[in-house]
Amino acid sequence: MDAIRICGGNTLCGEVSIQGSKNGTLPLLAASVLVKGKTVLRNCPEITDVDHMLKLLEYVGCKITRNRRTVEIDASYIRRTDFPSEHAVVMRSSIMLLGAMLGRMGEISTYYPGGCVIGERPIDMHMGALSQMGVSFTETESGLRAVSTGLHGGLVKLDFPSVGATENVILAAVLAKGETVVEGCAKEPEIVELCNFLIQAGAKITGAGESIIRIVGVESLKEICYRIMPDRIVAGTYLLAAVMTRGIVVLNDAPVSQMQELFRILQQMGADIALADQWVCLNGEHAGKAVPNIKTSVYPGFPTDLQSAFMAAFTVAKGCSIIEETIFESRFKIVSELSKMGADVNIIGNRAMICGVDSLTGCPVNAMELRGGAALVLAGLAASGTTIVENKHFIDRGYEDICRDLGALGANIRYV
Repeated sequence: MDAIRICGGNTLCGEVSIQGSKNGTLPLLAASVLVKGKTVLRNCPEITDVDHMLKLLEYVGCKITRNRRTVEIDASYIRRTDFPSEHAVVMRSSIMLLGAMLGRMGEISTYYPGGCVIGERPIDMHMGALSQMGVSFTETESGLRAVSTGLHGGLVKLDFPSVGATENVILAAVLAKGETVVEGCAKEPEIVELCNFLIQAGAKITGAGESIIRIVGVESLKEICYRIMPDRIVAGTYLLAAVMTRGIVVLNDAPVSQMQELFRILQQMGADIALADQWVCLNGEHAGKAVPNIKTSVYPGFPTDLQSAFMAAFTVAKGCSIIEETIFESRFKIVSELSKMGADVNIIGNRAMICGVDSLTGCPVNAMELRGGAALVLAGLAASGTTIVENKHFIDRGYEDICRDLGALGANIRYV
């Protein structure tokens, strides 16, 4: 089954619990390599990106025990420093193993990371940052080899607040000699999550969530049991499902503190939102207004991972909205598929103008990446007739069971 069938027109209403964070989990799985013992992760999402990362860890010698959303990684013995292509090339987050393996083993051979085709996403920044810590890189026919005779601290300056590069430097610095000062860090919640995990395991880190992070290397990390935070992008997706169907949805286990910019834009659209600790109630009955201009940005700005979902929502809003994409140059791949459904979207450079139509019409469409695929599902919920979203394997990379969750809210949706 690699497609999702949606019969649109149902108003969503009900409660749903939010899964563990995809972008929070993958760096923690990489960090488990630094622990010469057992790491237990709870609330670990059952998604294919996690499956691939666990296969990579198993390949190098980790023992994996999994019981649904609880995963135990025993990294007492690492036997290899190379990684197979079938798992490394299918997801971007395999690059997180660069800093972790250098910190544990002093070397790594891997393929260039893959994942969604949403832009160039070069790894030059990762390489440049780690080079400042004593790592030398050699390009091979199929990938990259990195070696260090001894990681050392120092000043590492990032030209852009890249989440991945920030995480890689932190992972490499935890067991390095001396103090590492990282300037220009990303401030995303996933950075804070990684630092919290490492601190509980015995790392010495200050400044998580700020532009400057300091890491003092330690001799070793201790075994740890850690609960992963909920997924802010999944939470945003389900709130937008309520907006597009003019429904009322309650989210349990939601990362409320991480979603303030999202709430602000949803309220501009006319949504009524009530909040409590890890609880959100959204009434989308009147959430049909266009938003004149939003721009993706690094945290705490508007997240690029929800740009496609908002584009889908704006296709049935009253008036014209403009989205400016500043992070990934190919985030607009969804436009051709929305156009098949009757959407009015025009692209000028890195801006998209979306003029709302009375309704979308269901038809077969193709998911080309994770977030765009989820947005096409949202479009299907609001469309008349039947929508078939092909290539659901992209969606499975980040959503445990999107049909289960939306079905629980009243959507007519199933895998085919």
